[in-house]
Amino acid sequence: MTEKQLLRRIAKLESMNDQLAAELHYLDKLARSLGFADGLKTLKAAALEMLEADEKKGAKDDSKSVE
Repeated sequence: MTEKQLLRRIAKLESMNDQLAAELHYLDKLARSLGFADGLKTLKAAALEMLEADEKKGAKDDSKSVE
């Protein structure tokens, strides 16, 4: 790649990074307005907890159907 191409690629990546950072900031603000005290951090924890509970429930349901 030429220097000019590399500079264009860097500019495009910086633009993408700015867009992603803005989206994360917006999602964090949205999560906080929905009651997640620490924004995305607590939203992620709640989602993982729900998935874990579903997995445990699924494992219990599977063991009942085997009997």
